[in-house]
Amino acid sequence: MIRLAVFAFALLLALPAAAQEAREGHRVIETDISYEEFLPRLRDAISAEEMGLVTEAGPTEAAAGRGVEIPGDRVLGVFRNDFAVRALRASRASMIEAPIRFHVRETGEGAILAWKTPSHVFGPYLAEGGGELAEVASELDAIFEAIAARATE
Repeated sequence: MIRLAVFAFALLLALPAAAQEAREGHRVIETDISYEEFLPRLRDAISAEEMGLVTEAGPTEAAAGRGVEIPGDRVLGVFRNDFAVRALRASRASMIEAPIRFHVRETGEGAILAWKTPSHVFGPYLAEGGGELAEVASELDAIFEAIAARATE
């Protein structure tokens, strides 16, 4: 059963980037930067934009520990306390979405960076959170774009 799950996950990782691009509210940037080089660049960009790297996880290393080789795949959760306080004041329910995540995938040509835009992530909570939550999401949209630009330059 575990082998089947790992095989299925490996198949999902092999799907083309276009499968992600078709999703509403997602941003996808293909780079020619290697996965190994891209991850530290992304971490540096997160720090340079004064955001916190809250979580980081991926299946690649764990799979390798079981003798299964899959392409690099990492999810980095990014947020900052002042945004959390503002989002909480606007809509307590919206905080289930924090931290907002970047997804980095290894391909034969380089790394792919993908994320759901903060406006999309917080969209379902705008009726409750109003203008304050919309403002938080808009500010985060700009920051996530700046992080991506720094990491991919």
